[in-house]
Amino acid sequence: MTHVQVFEFNPFAENTYVVYDESGECIIFDPGCYTPEERHMLQLFMEEKQLRVVRLINTHCHLDHIFGNNFVHKTWSLLPELHRAEMPVLKQYPAICMYYGVPAESSPMPERFIEAGDTVAFGHTRLEVMLTPGHSPGSLSFYCSEGGFVLSGDVLFMEGIGRTDLPGGNSDTLLESIRSQLFTLPGETLVYPGHGPTTTIRHEKEYNPFLT
Repeated sequence: MTHVQVFEFNPFAENTYVVYDESGECIIFDPGCYTPEERHMLQLFMEEKQLRVVRLINTHCHLDHIFGNNFVHKTWSLLPELHRAEMPVLKQYPAICMYYGVPAESSPMPERFIEAGDTVAFGHTRLEVMLTPGHSPGSLSFYCSEGGFVLSGDVLFMEGIGRTDLPGGNSDTLLESIRSQLFTLPGETLVYPGHGPTTTIRHEKEYNPFLT
């Protein structure tokens, strides 16, 4: 069985996810851990669950989702994986941190890229990669059919959608990504967003004011 653990980190209340199964392997998605206490919390969870971190994946590269990239790299010797269209966003990270006045460690560069249609595999779990741009140029979502959930990054929230006023954002592209990709999933699919509570595809189809 695949499990999803969420941590709310940093001043932007970002959701960091650890996805793991009975094999003991796991993937960290969007490590937003910013303070020493947050980083300790993430590391302690791995130790308590006796998990082996095998991959570091960014759904996209806005600062609140990659604050912990360097910590994960130093702790578990992993480099981030992301869509190649996110590279301009990743390279702007130091300047954006300065703009927001939040000192942060630089992020390592990726060792490989993830593409739409890829399968992310670890332990007994398989995640289907979906390209869902609009919030950022290379936003990715990850669907687990067996587990009945999708990690949507900042694309789809409970009764909300990702902002599109940042560089590389586009509202029409974002809405098309949601309708053509995420809304094709079964209604009971759990949506784990980059911020806020978990929702379902069915709930968003019925109640999301941006999409109804």
